[in-house]
Amino acid sequence: MDENKTQTLNNDNNDSSNFMEGIDVNEFRKGYKLYNFRRPDKFSKDTLRALQDVHREFSKQISMILTGYLRMKVNIDIVSVDQLTYDEFVNSMPPSMSVGIFEFNPLPGQILYGITYEVLSCIVDRMLGGKGDATQQYKELTDVETSLTKKIIDIIIKTLNDSWTSIIPVEYSLVGLDNGFQSIQVAAPGEIVALLTFEIQVSEKTFGLASLCFPYPVLETVIPHLTSQHIFQTKGIVATSEERQRMIQKLNPSMMDIRAQFGTCNITLEEFLKLSVGDILMLDETIDKDLIVKINGVKKFFARPGILKNNVCVKITDIYDEMYDLMRNYE
Repeated sequence: MDENKTQTLNNDNNDSSNFMEGIDVNEFRKGYKLYNFRRPDKFSKDTLRALQDVHREFSKQISMILTGYLRMKVNIDIVSVDQLTYDEFVNSMPPSMSVGIFEFNPLPGQILYGITYEVLSCIVDRMLGGKGDATQQYKELTDVETSLTKKIIDIIIKTLNDSWTSIIPVEYSLVGLDNGFQSIQVAAPGEIVALLTFEIQVSEKTFGLASLCFPYPVLETVIPHLTSQHIFQTKGIVATSEERQRMIQKLNPSMMDIRAQFGTCNITLEEFLKLSVGDILMLDETIDKDLIVKINGVKKFFARPGILKNNVCVKITDIYDEMYDLMRNYE
């Protein structure tokens, strides 16, 4: 190389070194944000916090529902909310998990819910009439166990569907059931997903994990609604007529206790033990007064006794009024 050119290059390098020595590195970076093109952060901290709030409520609801359904204590807590690539998510999951694949219409794409085999085997054993004993060694599910697994995952996803009403009205549909995440591809390997991890405790003796995976394209359109402020504001909104109708439909088959109170009297235990067929008890109510009808132990109506098709019955005459009830006792 020409000597003059070599000298020029050396001078340029010296000038660049002197230039960088005169600049504070922290000052140079001010106003810039480091960005990882291979793993970009698509979910903000506020979005992840909102997801955690929504699914914390879901954890409480499904804990109560499964406790009543299985007649054994089930406790579910959300332990973490993270964002990572789909490939990293799949590689971090244990192979012995049953995975429900479902959709939230009108949101695009598919969502995954996985539950570890230890917890699932405990739940299935209980559904089959057992004590809820867990199986530690993994084995392939039978057709009956697969059917019961679909039923329990359907209950979980339905509860999740109801929890999402504070964000956007959605309708769930269970697409399928698979063994392990490794054979499922609902997103590109490099796609960012939101991973929610839950700890499940069944009957205080069996512990396991559940994982809920939302690919970014599924949540992209609702991210503006995934804020703590939006969720807090929508909690106080009055239900629509459609939501009220759905609530009534769920309550319609509920059983309730209805009793007509003919009157009361006080007797001793000795007198009670001597009671026999044909004995007469004097009540504190007269035949010309309305009876009180109780719904689940609460006074609701006044009624008159009668006979209908050889059956004892009562006819509702008015809604219960506490003041009227007190005044008629002084007549």
